[in-house]
Amino acid sequence: MVRPYRFSLEEFLRLPLPERGVELLRGEIYQMAPIGSRHADLVDRWAEVLLRTFSGRARVRIQGPFAIPPDTYLEPDLLLCQLKDYRERYPVPDEVLLAIEVADTSLEYDLGRKVPLYAQGGVLEVWVQDLTQGRLLVFRGPAGDHYREQLWLSPGEKLAPLAFADIPLEVPW
Repeated sequence: MVRPYRFSLEEFLRLPLPERGVELLRGEIYQMAPIGSRHADLVDRWAEVLLRTFSGRARVRIQGPFAIPPDTYLEPDLLLCQLKDYRERYPVPDEVLLAIEVADTSLEYDLGRKVPLYAQGGVLEVWVQDLTQGRLLVFRGPAGDHYREQLWLSPGEKLAPLAFADIPLEVPW
């Protein structure tokens, strides 16, 4: 019988892979599509807002690695993390205050594969900016492989992350 080999996080991190664009989801390796100009621009806009708003209150990680042990390595577009030293390790789910994914061609992948992993890992809140429909999909309250609360917002509307309920952010476009 032929079976695929499932990598652990440690094995994956030892592989000679490209620096960006590869993720490990439940032991399986996925090559990411190249980032388009609309995607990159929106990540830049979110980064500017998060850095300006949360400087000194949280760490903003832009398209950096994030681990969900034992077999998942993601490269979300943005993470808002607790103020900790991540020089020797990646943030783990209970340190992530907000994960943001920007989706153009990757919406099905982000919603069908990544959001359930965030939930299973216990990430408090995930926002997926859907470039094709012009909306922000908000997922809150992890429960198993899904989120209990789901909201849709339009550009210009405001919403505060759960971890900073006193700081509403405007949805960029």
